[in-house]
Amino acid sequence: MEPLRTHQGLVCPLNRTNVDTDQIIPKQFLKRIERTGFGQFLFYHWRFDDNGKPRPDFPLNDSKYKHASILVAGENFGCGSSREHAPWAVQDFGFKIIIAPSYADIFKNNCVKNGILAIQVSEEQVQTIMKKAESEEYTLTVNLEEQMVYDNEGFEINFEIAPYPKQMLLNGWDEIGVTLSYEEKIKQYELKPNLAE
Repeated sequence: MEPLRTHQGLVCPLNRTNVDTDQIIPKQFLKRIERTGFGQFLFYHWRFDDNGKPRPDFPLNDSKYKHASILVAGENFGCGSSREHAPWAVQDFGFKIIIAPSYADIFKNNCVKNGILAIQVSEEQVQTIMKKAESEEYTLTVNLEEQMVYDNEGFEINFEIAPYPKQMLLNGWDEIGVTLSYEEKIKQYELKPNLAE
């Protein structure tokens, strides 16, 4: 995974609460064996009608948000079943950051494992971002090292993140990468005589 330190990107508003993983990536698209290619199916039933035509009223179909890399959404984002395909679809579509008031724990953990920063801030702060993103092309900068989100108009918020996921994202590590960071210590341990023998 790529390290995530500072990211500046266009914000796409998804003004919905309780967005579950089956809406993020519907079950009929889980048959793929690769981890890539799921982005085309992100929010499929909201993005497309029964004939497969894009719904003009859905934000991801608005050309204004075509290159958005920051998704802002309502509370309890990623609820429902614990499918890891959901963050795969979010990432494959091009989102690197999600901002919401709350998340389902499993989804949030899966985001970290796949290099997505899921930022949790207050409902009021989310609504401020949402309104700006709905009215104009709105860009935010996210500084993970400083744990700050800000724009160029004076809006600024701090967010909390535990040390372990922060280090994983800053270094671009997955769990295997974390294990490999202890490679020298593992080698030293393996060279020690077996006391049980």
